[in-house]
Amino acid sequence: MRLNLVYLQSILSEVYAADKISPPKAPSSSIISILRKAALRRKDSAAQFIQASRPDLADKEENEAAIISAFLPPVLSEDAIDSILTEVLAELPPSQTDSRKNLGRVYKSFYSKVDKSMVDTDAVKRRAEVLMTFDSS
Repeated sequence: MRLNLVYLQSILSEVYAADKISPPKAPSSSIISILRKAALRRKDSAAQFIQASRPDLADKEENEAAIISAFLPPVLSEDAIDSILTEVLAELPPSQTDSRKNLGRVYKSFYSKVDKSMVDTDAVKRRAEVLMTFDSS
């Protein structure tokens, strides 16, 4: 598996750009986010190539996503996300009834405890909505 130099250069340019924005150097969480997004883009591209009946290009994208993913720390499990979300929900005053406002507060509190680069944000959103629905019934 050889990572295409063009893709590697695009990832490095994103890291360099992040480095320029937050001197003296980009925090590791920013670099992890960049790598996660790069891997996700390749997985999405692979899915599109499969739909277009181009398995050769899909394989290439999947291989690159696997290489990039090898450099990433694991994301938190759903159980760990649930545990933190339950803790956050317990901190909310019971008088708040606007679920949209509460959802924003839940996310803000959750991400103050957990680095965004260490979770699948879609999983956090799904679990928060499920727990808030379950909590309000």
